[in-house]
Amino acid sequence: MARTDTNNVSIGISTAAGAGHPTSAEGVIVHTEVVGTRARLSAAWVFVMLNMVFADILSFMSPGALQQILAGTADGLEVTPGFLLVAAVVAEVPIAMVLLSLLLPQRTARWANITAAVVTVAYVLGLGSAAPHYVFLAAIETIGCLVIAWWSWTWRLAERRVPSARFATE
Repeated sequence: MARTDTNNVSIGISTAAGAGHPTSAEGVIVHTEVVGTRARLSAAWVFVMLNMVFADILSFMSPGALQQILAGTADGLEVTPGFLLVAAVVAEVPIAMVLLSLLLPQRTARWANITAAVVTVAYVLGLGSAAPHYVFLAAIETIGCLVIAWWSWTWRLAERRVPSARFATE
């Protein structure tokens, strides 16, 4: 019997590969995988965060980028200790959400994820560049944050739809 998770159930169907597998008359095996909302949200934050890191790494490879940073500017903005503190605080949001998605009570986690997704999208789009690599990765990060916000928004609704379902594994 699989661990019950009333939020997220995906069912994969494959054909029977050999003896010993329980099959239906048509030779189909039904696999049930249960992945909790908390785990999905945490994994999605890792996905968003890695895309943010690689956007920055690739931006450092742009001609002249490191020289600008060493000179104390970045895309026309002066790099001051205050600027770096604000950037660190905003960059910490997805990092913290990896852990907070797992630890906060459901209602708090739900709203924290929605708020963090909005803050992260504002940061990504507001302080980004027009370089093709950044636009591509920012689009991926934004989609990731929208998915996080959607999963968080519908989290409570999913619990009502399947209050106590139990699914068996093969």
